[in-house]
Amino acid sequence: MLNVPTKVRIFLCRSAIDMRKGFDGLHGVVLEVLRQDPLSGDLFVFLNKRRDRVKLLIWEGDGMLIVYKRLERGTFAAPSGSGDSIVLSSAQLALLLGGIDLSQTRQRKRYRHAG
Repeated sequence: MLNVPTKVRIFLCRSAIDMRKGFDGLHGVVLEVLRQDPLSGDLFVFLNKRRDRVKLLIWEGDGMLIVYKRLERGTFAAPSGSGDSIVLSSAQLALLLGGIDLSQTRQRKRYRHAG
């Protein structure tokens, strides 16, 4: 189980990614497709075309970390949205990785501090 701090921004790439890509290939996708800084400390999520594999890429201050998950059965349900990426919360990422379809869930109202 991943424990992602709530302050980390999480970007899900909407384009299917070739899972043969490693550190440099994913770094390039973050720069060219998502137009984000791979060294920002943000977490980047990539799915393959069949959506049965996911890679996470994050800069940890002294190097890049890739987490790779392959499902033996089933697929990940990518949330809908527009643009090149979708911003997820850490709770939404946990649900996605746990097999929950985010389009079938509803977020209840919560207090959110403006600052």
